[in-house]
Amino acid sequence: MQKITPFLWFDTQAEEAAQFYVSLFKNSRIGQVSRYGDAGPGPKGAAMVVAFELDGVKFTALNGGPVYKLTEAFSLQVDCADQAEIDELWEKLTAEGGEAGRCGWLKDRFGLSWQIVPTNMGQLIGGDDPARSQRAMQAMLKMGKLDIAALERAREGEGA
Repeated sequence: MQKITPFLWFDTQAEEAAQFYVSLFKNSRIGQVSRYGDAGPGPKGAAMVVAFELDGVKFTALNGGPVYKLTEAFSLQVDCADQAEIDELWEKLTAEGGEAGRCGWLKDRFGLSWQIVPTNMGQLIGGDDPARSQRAMQAMLKMGKLDIAALERAREGEGA
């Protein structure tokens, strides 16, 4: 059982965002949707709280109005098995108003920040050889979407 659940605040797009996120990952689904009634404060029938799962991880989204905004201070990191997965998620998450960032970071059209990284990112920029790690880190700092092959070449000293 998951003890801690990320709770995301949206203005009015919680249900739309949850449906979009669920479409991106296997083993994902929309759970319970609570809707505003006659008492409001949102429009009657509009989603108030949306429970959903992404690859088995539970999330809750709230349509709380424009008071608070999502920021880069909170992001979701996705460990990708290969370059094809990085490319696909990057394309889908930056589409329709999303924003590409640096070093594998992006912001989707709803304002949620994501880190789209290879599963072996820790090995690429870490390890017990500081020179190799530094070369990979320097290459990463010049990238938007991460390029696994370029990071591996940089780590091995084969250019950045």
